[in-house]
Amino acid sequence: MDAAPLSTGAYFERLDETTFQPTEHVSGGWDPNGQHIAPALGLLAHAVETALAARAGEPLQLARASYDILGTLPIEPVQVDVDVLRPGRTIELVQATLSHAGRPAVILRAWLLRSYDTTAHAGGTRHRIPGPEDVPAWDPADLWPGNFVRSVDVRRDQAEPGRAICWVRPQLPLLSGEPISTTARALGVIDIANGLTPRRPTTEIAFPNVDLTAHLLATPHGEWIGLDTTVTFGPTGLGLTHTTIHDTHGPLGVLTQALTVRPHRHHHGNGEY
Repeated sequence: MDAAPLSTGAYFERLDETTFQPTEHVSGGWDPNGQHIAPALGLLAHAVETALAARAGEPLQLARASYDILGTLPIEPVQVDVDVLRPGRTIELVQATLSHAGRPAVILRAWLLRSYDTTAHAGGTRHRIPGPEDVPAWDPADLWPGNFVRSVDVRRDQAEPGRAICWVRPQLPLLSGEPISTTARALGVIDIANGLTPRRPTTEIAFPNVDLTAHLLATPHGEWIGLDTTVTFGPTGLGLTHTTIHDTHGPLGVLTQALTVRPHRHHHGNGEY
């Protein structure tokens, strides 16, 4: 069944120009007392887009979002700072840093590129996946604690552990009282890909991601984000979650997450966990 409705609210509330208060809806799967990193990634993308609009320059679109997750985050106020590393009229490289109590916790490096009409040349070999109406509802709360997974409608067709097609739809806005682009909204949920089709039971092994990189081909359309996901574990504690991102119009990008794979006797927590 689809996720049960939550109380009204959002994942974050703005306290001032650079400070944001996470709400109870961000609590994570590995540690319900800490933040699931997914909404924070969306918040950083929103900060980059907001800073770009404030500069009133050439309109640019987000082509790559590469996040490094430096540590865990309690459910306490965070600060976001944005710096332009490579300014330009048609290409920019921007860095956004999310910090807690003066400690950087997530760093985003985003490439922003000018938009051109390439409709006549669009295409590729990636195949569409079945739409959300053709994939059965699934409740991630059966596997994971925390409020974040309970705030997302999920549909899943799992071929085997570590291989699944999923559609996800957050129930709540990313930030209270502010318009959010469909790109920032998508980036605020896709980190969930790593937990939607575990290769092994979470009672046996932990596999948090230390990064997330998304390359985008288009601006997402509609409420649903499709995730065609494969999870792979190597023999020495390294793992990779690889996902083709879709909307209901078709493929729109690729997502990768580097995993630290730890039998529970060695797990000390990392990333958002």
